[in-house]
Amino acid sequence: MEMISTDGAPAAIGPYSQAMKANGFLFCSGQLGMDPGKGELVVGVVAQAGQALSNMRAVLEAAGSGMDRVVKTTIYLADMGDFKAVNAAYAEAFGEHKPARATVEVASLPLDGLVEIDCIAECDG
Repeated sequence: MEMISTDGAPAAIGPYSQAMKANGFLFCSGQLGMDPGKGELVVGVVAQAGQALSNMRAVLEAAGSGMDRVVKTTIYLADMGDFKAVNAAYAEAFGEHKPARATVEVASLPLDGLVEIDCIAECDG
């Protein structure tokens, strides 16, 4: 196993890694819509979804993977009413690639985030 860390995404806010590489797969921890440079959540669910996906892309690339190698995602929403808006940001980030996915509404997210996204992806090594 190998722990993955990059400055291109926010540091973990707890005792966990940004991702772990194991047996040809990358297991990415949930990414919030936090600007890695400022350490603050961006404003609005669409912006947070886009930033979370950008953060996820940075972690994937640090591990030698990419968005086109994602096989499964989970989206956690503070409000399922944001499903359609988050879908638009998600579709833009993935293009024609369509990983398996689950979306769930949760009671709350860290730092009062509106959306969090994690993934499992293929990777070399």
